[in-house]
Amino acid sequence: MSAEILAAQPLEPLPTPKRNRLPGAALLASTHGLQRMMLLIGVAIVALFIVIALFAPLIAPYGFAEITAYQSPPSAEHWLGTTVGGFDVYSRIIWGARTAIEVILLAVLLSIFVGVTLGVVSGFFAGPLDRVLVLLMDALYALPSLLLAIVVSIMVSQGQSGAFSGILSAAVSITVVFIPQYFRVIRNATLSAKAEPYVDAARVAGATSGRIMFGHILPNVSQTIPVLMTLNASEAILTLAGLGFLGFGIEPNSAAEWGYDLNKARADLASGYWWEAVFPGIAIVLIVAGVTLIGESLNDVLNPLLRTRGGVTTADELEVAEVAEVAGVVLPAADQVVEVTHDE
Repeated sequence: MSAEILAAQPLEPLPTPKRNRLPGAALLASTHGLQRMMLLIGVAIVALFIVIALFAPLIAPYGFAEITAYQSPPSAEHWLGTTVGGFDVYSRIIWGARTAIEVILLAVLLSIFVGVTLGVVSGFFAGPLDRVLVLLMDALYALPSLLLAIVVSIMVSQGQSGAFSGILSAAVSITVVFIPQYFRVIRNATLSAKAEPYVDAARVAGATSGRIMFGHILPNVSQTIPVLMTLNASEAILTLAGLGFLGFGIEPNSAAEWGYDLNKARADLASGYWWEAVFPGIAIVLIVAGVTLIGESLNDVLNPLLRTRGGVTTADELEVAEVAEVAGVVLPAADQVVEVTHDE
């Protein structure tokens, strides 16, 4: 009878686990103290530049190649002054943010696609293919990055400096610089991962080489890609500015570029026209600092050896402390552990 009564009672639904619906909420929850502050500041700076790049036509009062006034100081009409060519500095900075974001995204995505693909294939198959690719990547990695970017930019652009060709040549030149970094990291991780039991199990199950490489190995060796991506993005900004400063970037009539503006403002600094160089330089420093802060905080979170840097308590340590408290075990303090280690 009791069994019939229990069967007649409706079953209570199982509690559904709580999920973080906001993207990046889990990553933010895993940070603490200095890590979280670095991540939030970096995300805020980068998000600001992305918004500026997206709404540049609405934010900029003038076009990037529109001539307004010649070498006018900062005023109510021209907030950051004008250049010797008559361009509004504030508008050039706004439009330059769009150029920088486009080049960074294109360069980083191309670098990841080519470098990661070649790294997985080289590490998985090894043999002569691996030796040839390693030799080629080491040769590219040994060359100075800016010099390599200049040579590739000249080869790609063929003397053309239009908006599309200029952005494409700058992105491809930066891509060639970053490919060896992704290749070396992913190749070394693939060499270790292909000896794991799950790879042997996939072979026994009849999985093809392509499925093993990109369906099993790649998801397990791609943890370092976000860190490399953010650090390379900051270097891509500096490389783009270096190309523009040396005259191998984008012409001012095609698109706005901060490095080119710095080059043109260099001769006017001695005459007292400081605003032509100061504000584009501040824009470069801000976006590089924002991307670098994100990269450093991600490195602290994803690298187990750096999770306790700065006296931060990790989630694993908190879990251990909770289990010990339930079991009634008293854990020694950090300074006591150090003293015991020294005594031993």
